[in-house]
Amino acid sequence: MKKESVSDKIFYIVKSNPIVFLLVIASIFVGIFVENFFSWGSLGNLISNTAIRFLIALGVSGCLITKGTDLSAGRQVGFAACIAGVLIQRASYAGRRFSAQVIPEMNMFIVLFIVLIIGAVIGLINGFIISRLKVPPFITTLGTQTIVYGLCLVFTDAQPIGGFQDSYINLVTGRIGKVDGFYLPYLLFIAAIFGVLFWFIYNKTCHGKYMYAIGGNEVAAEVSGVNTKNTILRIYVIAGVMYALAGYLLAAKSGGASASMGSGYELEAIAGCTIGGVSTTGGIGTIPGVLVGVLVFELLKIVLQFLGVNPYYNYIVQGLVIVVAVALDIRKYIAKK
Repeated sequence: MKKESVSDKIFYIVKSNPIVFLLVIASIFVGIFVENFFSWGSLGNLISNTAIRFLIALGVSGCLITKGTDLSAGRQVGFAACIAGVLIQRASYAGRRFSAQVIPEMNMFIVLFIVLIIGAVIGLINGFIISRLKVPPFITTLGTQTIVYGLCLVFTDAQPIGGFQDSYINLVTGRIGKVDGFYLPYLLFIAAIFGVLFWFIYNKTCHGKYMYAIGGNEVAAEVSGVNTKNTILRIYVIAGVMYALAGYLLAAKSGGASASMGSGYELEAIAGCTIGGVSTTGGIGTIPGVLVGVLVFELLKIVLQFLGVNPYYNYIVQGLVIVVAVALDIRKYIAKK
């Protein structure tokens, strides 16, 4: 058997991840010709944005691996951000959504617990409908997306939410060190902790093995003794918790919240997962791949920004990347068959 050379391995990696390498090359090109692209400020901004999107993508990844999806992710993030924002507003803030007599100023960690519970409940509803009632994930989460958005509009009265406690904002937007402009945002460490946790779940637990088995062949997995219903239910509950956490952090990072927050984030998460090697045909995907995919997609946004591209065109470019990423993924699946 002929041993693969280093050049063959590199060619295979490039061939398997064309979008990643094209965007990296584009970033290098922009960095050479555009001033301040390679700066600590840009790096810190990239890390902060990637960290929150990565948390959302972690939730979506389990759905994709089992041949499902979650179109409600973005709206759940926005709902969580608004709930956290309303509950954590300062009592002295004149523009409070509810008076201090109705909803008093709350401790930010208690608010986090409440937000995570609400996220888990929404995920539980999604998981129950998909696993027990056998409604396709696309339809289920599309319906949930609309319902959650409606609830958010009612809860906020379609008004922006602000006036957060300083301790809440500082906890999320804090950073370690600033030598020559270099710093590490707290969000980096939060994302790293959950990245390691999900890697462990996916690779070292029965839940992870069951998840990949369902994605490979759900009928075969069920015949072999896997409780597919409970596994799928857990996947969507975990996803709901991750969206809630991302929303809680996003509100603090943004310094405000609104019902429109999180719009389209589910598509970015799906694109990041797909670019990173999570197959929409199920059964394939890794946590490092998800991180790379999300990082590259966020890098694309920064490249377009530094090139001075009209923000309206950004959506066109991002949409094309999503379509191409999914098309390449399906081509790989067809080639294997």
